[in-house]
Amino acid sequence: MRPRDPSTAAHPASWYAATAGTPPAFPTLQADTRADVVVVGGGYTGLSAALHLAQAGMEVVLLEAGRVGCGASGRNGGQIHTGQRRDQEYLEAHLGKDDARKLWDLSQDAKAFLRQLITTHDIPCDLVDGLIHADHKPGYVAHGHAYARHLREAYGYDQITPLSRDEVRALVGSPAYYGGTLDTGAGHLHPLKLAFGLARAAQTAGARIFEQSAAVAISEGGGAVRITTAGGAVVQTDRLLECGNGLMDGLDRRVDTHVMPINNYIAVTEPLGARARTLIRNGAAVADSRFVVNYFRLTPDDRLLFGGGESYRRALRANVPAFVRPFILKVFPQLADVRVDYGWGGTLGITMTRNPFVRRLSERVLVAAGYSGQGVLLAPLFGRILAEAVAGRLDRLAVLERFPVPAFPGGTALRYPLLVAGLSYYALRDRL
Repeated sequence: MRPRDPSTAAHPASWYAATAGTPPAFPTLQADTRADVVVVGGGYTGLSAALHLAQAGMEVVLLEAGRVGCGASGRNGGQIHTGQRRDQEYLEAHLGKDDARKLWDLSQDAKAFLRQLITTHDIPCDLVDGLIHADHKPGYVAHGHAYARHLREAYGYDQITPLSRDEVRALVGSPAYYGGTLDTGAGHLHPLKLAFGLARAAQTAGARIFEQSAAVAISEGGGAVRITTAGGAVVQTDRLLECGNGLMDGLDRRVDTHVMPINNYIAVTEPLGARARTLIRNGAAVADSRFVVNYFRLTPDDRLLFGGGESYRRALRANVPAFVRPFILKVFPQLADVRVDYGWGGTLGITMTRNPFVRRLSERVLVAAGYSGQGVLLAPLFGRILAEAVAGRLDRLAVLERFPVPAFPGGTALRYPLLVAGLSYYALRDRL
């Protein structure tokens, strides 16, 4: 595997880590072992898969390179968006209306399933309803309103409401937006608390979880899969689930040609008191229409949590508060006097089409990765779908396999320079 940035193998000094409580602790794998199924990755996908496999009576080993939830699952913006990463109009055009409908239904199932997990396993993760999509260009508003009507008319989704310029500015105290939509079926939560809760549930169900146990090599043959860890221990298994998203880079070339890691950043202000409610007046999360999305929400202790900016090198930026602060002030210039108390980065996986890469790589190896920013909603359900596939139920996996996810041009050798050039172009358009 390629060397990882060491900061991705531990929980960063984030607002999430400061407020999530004591993390569950798991041992490092020291000796060779065997399991019915091995799961690589201790984020939402892997923890959900391990939970449901263990509940089905299978012997499960989960290997996490760092600490449970230390990757994107414990560092993201905590936003729960409606639908797949690409909208229904895109899916209708590329897959047809029947498959687009199946994918819509799966995304709605994902919402219900996430709430079910939180309730069943008593996970206190600060779940709040409501998400505003805010258009940063006047020309985007009509299309956003038309799409809201399309969801109502074609899919019966009545929880999304168009917002005029005056209405969006009445909810978001910023001059940056010209309209948008309010989705009361979407929302936000504390992502690290969710990861810790899923880990405890998986352990209770019987899954064996090992931290600081990075998978570094995979071999298939002789009716089994063998996974070698960084410490030299080997796990032999009948099935392998690759669930490490953007932090698996270098483990399996079949995934690397379709999924690329990029870094995104979040900063959190000092407590704002009553001033916080002048920024977002209804407690919803906000995501805007930029290619490199600004996303933000208020925390329970009245801070502004703001995500903005990307980088495409392997190492995370060192001074995140200084990097994110200009993005905050572009949206909320009135916060020029406000201190930033926390800042951190995280690595996510993206694909060429922004569709998730969910596949049978071979008879014994499956993958779910490349969520491209939609993992809070989709990853827990997709982990369950991988567990279903291991048990022989392939219907929902087959739907996900129809996502168009082409390989990067030039494979792993050229994916960085080519895609970074394209991403940088759109990021420049945002800035201009």
